Amino acid sequence: MNVIRTVVMAKNVFQEVIRDHILYIIGFYALILAIAFRAIPEFATTTFDKIFLDFGLAAMNVIGLIVAIFIGTGLVNKEIEKRTILVLISKPISRSEFIASKYLGLSAVLAVLITTMTIIYLGFLQFGKVSYPATSIFLASLFIFFQLCLMTAIAITLGVFTSSLIATALTFAVYLMGNITQDLVALGRLSNNPSMERITQSLYLILPDLSRLDLKNDAVYGLQALPDTITLITNAGYGLLYSFMLLAIAILIFLRREF
Repeated sequence: MNVIRTVVMAKNVFQEVIRDHILYIIGFYALILAIAFRAIPEFATTTFDKIFLDFGLAAMNVIGLIVAIFIGTGLVNKEIEKRTILVLISKPISRSEFIASKYLGLSAVLAVLITTMTIIYLGFLQFGKVSYPATSIFLASLFIFFQLCLMTAIAITLGVFTSSLIATALTFAVYLMGNITQDLVALGRLSNNPSMERITQSLYLILPDLSRLDLKNDAVYGLQALPDTITLITNAGYGLLYSFMLLAIAILIFLRREF
């Protein structure tokens, strides 16, 4: 794989996504924060700080997730449907470079989105004189980005071998299941059924454990201390390793496709 060629292609993906008016989403995020900032005190004056903190991070996560899934599942299929894939693979570009560039380009877009939304979020917190744990908020935003990078890898992998519509539905399903994998294991143990336990254990091993990359509740409500540095690094490494494994699978599938 040629790194320079991959980076150049990733830059093209980044510019293409940005040109599709994706940054309007930032304005939408600012708008819903402004509405929440005005509406929440009408219903919960005493708990405004916690609710607004939680809402801001949750909205950031949801918006990023929508971008990662809807754009990620269509990155490869769009090239196939427009037949531009024929032009690309006729050039000295390997299919692994093609997949890697799509992932890196969209990840760069998500990095810009999360960074900008975090700045807007902190601006509202400062304007409203809302007290917040700065380090915890920054870590929560960073791990939202890691989670979205993982979801991007899933979206691209599923988009390689199925239609965009089916890939979108499957990616959303993986996201929902990935947030409750630990609960599934606990449920299997409670069932006292060996077959059910094996099924839940298998699901836990196959599906991504997205709870490892979710620090929102810890950051906002302080229900428990944030994980130590080693745990944070381990969890971030888990997300990156899982993403690389998925991309390797996507490349293997893409190598076998004929156009």
